[in-house]
Amino acid sequence: MRGALWLVGLFAVAAATALFAGSNPGTVTLYWPPYRIDMSLNLFLFILATGLVLVHLGLRTLSAMFNIPQQAQRWRLQQRERAIQTALLESISHLFGGRFIRARKAAELVVSLEASVASSGVQLPFASRLRSLAHLLAAECAHALQNRSVRDAHLQQSLDQIDARDAQDMRDGVLLRAARWAFDDRDAAKAMDWLDQLPQGAARRTVALRLRFKAARLAGRSLQALEVSRLLTKHRAFSEVAGKSIASGLAIEHLRAAYDPVQLQRAWADLDPSEQHMPEVAMQAAERLLELGGEAALSRQWLLPVWAAVVELSDLRNMAERVRLVRILESGFGPRGSPPDAQWLAKIEAAQMANPRDVALQYLAGVVCMRLRLWGKAQQLLKQSLAIPQDAGLTRDAWRALAELAEQRQDHVAATEAFRQALNADRSA
Repeated sequence: MRGALWLVGLFAVAAATALFAGSNPGTVTLYWPPYRIDMSLNLFLFILATGLVLVHLGLRTLSAMFNIPQQAQRWRLQQRERAIQTALLESISHLFGGRFIRARKAAELVVSLEASVASSGVQLPFASRLRSLAHLLAAECAHALQNRSVRDAHLQQSLDQIDARDAQDMRDGVLLRAARWAFDDRDAAKAMDWLDQLPQGAARRTVALRLRFKAARLAGRSLQALEVSRLLTKHRAFSEVAGKSIASGLAIEHLRAAYDPVQLQRAWADLDPSEQHMPEVAMQAAERLLELGGEAALSRQWLLPVWAAVVELSDLRNMAERVRLVRILESGFGPRGSPPDAQWLAKIEAAQMANPRDVALQYLAGVVCMRLRLWGKAQQLLKQSLAIPQDAGLTRDAWRALAELAEQRQDHVAATEAFRQALNADRSA
């Protein structure tokens, strides 16, 4: 279509020229004393057009001749840029292929080629970013070969380049790789230092949070690791089940690090309500508080969510966890602990009556009645717990409690029989 239009236009120009030139009687006279030159207007126009074309071609020829040095320099620069690109691609491909020595040499070749371009007086628009990336690749290869001296040297050179205006986007990547290398060296403190240099936006990225989580675990900073795990779970880096499991383990580790009741209460306050309501975390906190000689009433307060979950069967746990809950409450009701208040007494009695087949609740109700000196009811409940298959440890302790009750009644025969049954239960366990 375009060719047809050009052909039509050419015919139109030819027709217009023929009409103008065929009937043009004009004459042009040039005076050059003592000469006079007469020529037709058509010839004058033809000579003028031809002259203009020749002058234009001559000027273009001269310009091309004078631009030969610049074109040669541009060609040499293009060849060097192609060599830089080839070396950079070779470095990346060798790095992914596990040829670390070749990859490092290719990265160092990129640096040397860029330096030769800079020495020629030409500044590439991406020079600083290119040097930073090349040094980072060389450092990665040296790290893979466990050559820390070469790695640190290239890392420092890469860091020197990220201060340039065109290399700011490389900063986050260099800092993240430096933190990863420090973590691989098992130097958690140095890894955390590198991560602390990240800007706020980059520090909240998933890759940075994962690395901070691992470094905090390596450094033994359970609380910091717990805070990072919350963010990772929020960002869906962990599944909900995995996030709860990790948070539970870290919370327990944080609680175990407390060595007095005040410190334990502060550790408990550091936890989120969702973590405080986890049965394993609440039981660990209450158990640790009793071990440190803290208030039994406070430990029972921490166990309230766990107790509600067990009684209402909204979160039914296995027998081992129910037995552990009963053991902790029993320790709080012991001689060194405070006797159960009316609120807890009502809770235990209601739970025992609502779950007559629950051995742990029957045993706990019997122990509470013993602490309140309700000997008859205690004996009845403990015997009911023995009538149901149960945990061997609960069986042993139930027989011991019955032996104590028999001694209270001065019934030495029954006490001896109860102690014998407790010994048998202990052996079977």
